[in-house]
Amino acid sequence: MKIRETSLPGVLIISPTIYRDNRGEFFETFHRSRMADAGLPEVWAQDNASLSKKNVLRGIHYQITQPQGKLVRVTHGAVLDVAVDLRRSSPTFGRHVTAELNAENAEMIWIPEGFGHGFLVLSEVAGIAYKVTAYYSPAAERTIVWNDPDLAIQWPVAAADVIVSDKDRQGMTLQAAELFP
Repeated sequence: MKIRETSLPGVLIISPTIYRDNRGEFFETFHRSRMADAGLPEVWAQDNASLSKKNVLRGIHYQITQPQGKLVRVTHGAVLDVAVDLRRSSPTFGRHVTAELNAENAEMIWIPEGFGHGFLVLSEVAGIAYKVTAYYSPAAERTIVWNDPDLAIQWPVAAADVIVSDKDRQGMTLQAAELFP
C-alpha cells in the first residue's frame, strides 16, 4: 500500500497493492496500522455506499457540526472525486484537489474533517464505498453548489449534461456558506 500527499495538506491518495491472477484480484481496502502511521483514524463511525449513473454529480457536501473525515473508494466504474478545503484559517482555504478514482486501480482518497467532498460519475455506472469518522447528521449537512465560480472546479462534462439533486442544485456559494473556522 502506497500513501501519497496531494497539493492539499492532509488529503491523501492511497494506492493498494493489487494481487491479480487467473481467478481475479485481491487487495486491502483498509490496514489499520499503515493508515494510522499516515494519520488516518483507526476507528470509524459508519460505512456508506452509493450507486450512481453517468454524469451524476454529488456534492460538494460537508457537515458543519459532527464533521466527517472520509475514506472514499470506487467499487466499480470511475469517478472524478473532489476535496475542497473549507477551513477559513487554512492557507489553502477555497482550494480543491481532484483525483480520478476507478475500480481498475482501486485508489482511495482520504478527505479529512474540514473539507467538502463531491464526485462526478465518469463511467456508465459507478459504485462508491466510503468510511466516515462521524455519523451522518442531516441537520449538520451543508452543500456548496457544484459550479461555484470561486471554486472553479473543472468538471469534465457540459453543465447541461450534469445530473444533480434538487438539494445540490440549491447549494450555497463558498462566499455565502457556513464554513469551518
